[in-house]
Amino acid sequence: MSKNKGFSETSADRYSLALYELATEANTLNEIENHSSSIIDLISSSEDFKSLIKDPTNSKEDQLNALNTISEKYKLNELFTKFLNFLVSRRRFFYVDKILKSFVETCSVKRGELKAELTSAKNLTENEINSIKEELTKNFSSKIKLNYKHDTSLIGGLIVQVGSTMVDTSIKNKLQQIENRMIEA
Repeated sequence: MSKNKGFSETSADRYSLALYELATEANTLNEIENHSSSIIDLISSSEDFKSLIKDPTNSKEDQLNALNTISEKYKLNELFTKFLNFLVSRRRFFYVDKILKSFVETCSVKRGELKAELTSAKNLTENEINSIKEELTKNFSSKIKLNYKHDTSLIGGLIVQVGSTMVDTSIKNKLQQIENRMIEA
């Protein structure tokens, strides 16, 4: 099975673990984690940057020049910049998004955080989100890293997923359950 995983899982995890170990040794883990999150955000928000990464016709030089410009503008950590340059030189920059997401996930796991997804029908305030996060932290006896999404299709209620545990109190789900019961009857 591991032979068929391909680059996306196996190698991305190896690269992210290598970055984690380098950052830990250099005592710059928090800074590099923040910079990684910024690059992930940049990839998702900038079509030009995404094209620079994903388009195989872009030369190494173009990618390195863009990275150096970004590094200088945003004052990226030197070790992190070298790591990104290494990915370009090895023609692995195409996978930078997966590698950095894996790195951020590794940092979270090493801190003992649980990943949780919160989806709500109404737009929640920062205080409401923090209150839910605190309640989850108490219930699961662990730090919670909460990803929040607003989804109007739920009509009302919340969906909370922590690991394999899911609580769906949305009206959409309740209507679906009623529909299923009516079909079965």
